[in-house]
Amino acid sequence: MSFQDIQGSHGLVTERAGYKKIEDCCAQALAAGFPYVWIDTCCIDKTNSTELSEAINSMFRWYQEAGTCYTYLADVSSVKEFAASRWFKRGWTLQELIAPTHLLFFDSQWTEIGSRASLGEVITKVTGIPFTVLMNSPLEEHCIAEIMSWAAGRQTTRIEDRAYSLLGLFRISMPLIYGEGGKAFTRLQMEIMKTTTDHSLFAWYSTDLEYMIGGHSPIL
Repeated sequence: MSFQDIQGSHGLVTERAGYKKIEDCCAQALAAGFPYVWIDTCCIDKTNSTELSEAINSMFRWYQEAGTCYTYLADVSSVKEFAASRWFKRGWTLQELIAPTHLLFFDSQWTEIGSRASLGEVITKVTGIPFTVLMNSPLEEHCIAEIMSWAAGRQTTRIEDRAYSLLGLFRISMPLIYGEGGKAFTRLQMEIMKTTTDHSLFAWYSTDLEYMIGGHSPIL
């Protein structure tokens, strides 16, 4: 469901799975007392490059400032399936996992299966992210290479997003240039270098050149 899909009459889109997810999210938020929800897929006009750039550069902060963040796991029907969700393999979900103050997980039927706190030990085992980080300890307490390693194995549809999805974790803002491919990750490294003397930024290697150029995380 895009920004364009959600404009005007909803008569043509109400049968789509994406619409049902948005509708159920709104119902869950309303029941919890929230008057508004923000959903990246339909609340960003991706045809507007200025709006898209602002949203991606601000997204980590928006997650931090949200009253509560909901994670809907369409491929999970019970807490027993939680650790195997493909959500843990997506590049963009790393900041969704780390940034919020409060994070709740819901299964495919919108049944709450736990919070980031209650499921923290499982999440740490699956992702390698320390439990203290899941409990909102400052990212500055961790070296750059360690933070990069949390993104190892995660995938994005567009190669540039492997870099853009990490901007908030390093408090970096930079222009988006879709079409630049692996250069996006190089630009990310250059911007990080301007803000830190942490040389662990370079403490990684890759046995796969495409993997490295693609902007995946370092392997310590």
